[in-house]
Amino acid sequence: MPGDPSTSTGGYIYDGQILAGLAELGWRTRVHSLDASFPRPTPAALRDARAQLAALRGDSAIVIDGLALAGLERVLETEAKRLAIVALVHHPLALETGVAAAEAQRLEAAERDALAFARRVIVTSQWTARALGRYDVPIERIRVVEPGVDRRPRRKSRAARVVTRTLAPPAAEAVRLLCVATITPRKGHTVLLEALAELRDRPWQLTCAGSITRDAATFAALEHQVERLALRARVRFLGDLDADALEREYESADLFVLASYLEGYGMALAEAVARGVPVVSTTAGAIPETVPAAAGVLVPPGDSRALAKALGSLLEDAGARARLAASARAAARKLPTWRMATEKFAAALDGVVRPAGTR
Repeated sequence: MPGDPSTSTGGYIYDGQILAGLAELGWRTRVHSLDASFPRPTPAALRDARAQLAALRGDSAIVIDGLALAGLERVLETEAKRLAIVALVHHPLALETGVAAAEAQRLEAAERDALAFARRVIVTSQWTARALGRYDVPIERIRVVEPGVDRRPRRKSRAARVVTRTLAPPAAEAVRLLCVATITPRKGHTVLLEALAELRDRPWQLTCAGSITRDAATFAALEHQVERLALRARVRFLGDLDADALEREYESADLFVLASYLEGYGMALAEAVARGVPVVSTTAGAIPETVPAAAGVLVPPGDSRALAKALGSLLEDAGARARLAASARAAARKLPTWRMATEKFAAALDGVVRPAGTR
């Protein structure tokens, strides 16, 4: 995987949980970090990646995170003859929000070439499996391994506790909105702020958790937007949080909001459902598969008016939020655990490595 393995994004968290789970199942694993310049590697980064792959034993399964696939296609053309290559695709990089058309074409061509050398392709949702249809990946090579959720005992979230109340909270009590997402164009924070600006007359507070440094330009533009819309007193950007701090934010939330333009699964959405927090999000990518219809409200991506309408109705109706919360808690029981996800991931590697001495 490229960059720092401890990076707090959905893809890296998925990789880390699977690695930890495989170790518990008795697998021997090793992380090989590539330069952070992938999927647009510098010449030095490419030389290093070539050297790392050349040093690997041919009797192991080599899982390459999708962030590194584009850029490795020429290296894999050589190494796939002896290495058992497995591609892990969270979503096609060519579909990333804000990528120029020429760059998207380059990424798609590079991903297609790299995927041709994979003996197995693991994806994190049925939606991503379908999206790979344009990359000519044979369906028999694809395995879907959705992320798990943490099912440790928890206190009921604030949203869940609304169910036990017979009366709505006082009109002056602000509804607590939570957004958990790295601040990048794809996550749609700009759309969310535009929607909330239309709801200035309603009582709400927004907390955003997620890196504010990974895309400094996008965060700077967002800060400017907050000032322009006069929302400074009602919006908090907390940056990356540790597990305990993030748990406290989930517990205090009334609604989880995410205005993404694309999600290959949406782990933060699943975590909200697992905690019984109602969701307001979009219909982009795999989100309709991740968020049960009865546990949230979904609107078209990029439509701030539709998002404002959905949020406005729920801000005014504690009973509607309680019903969504109850449905979320019911759906949570059907979500896979990380143990289940890891066992499925391990099964997806069956038959990948050729027995010694075969060609």
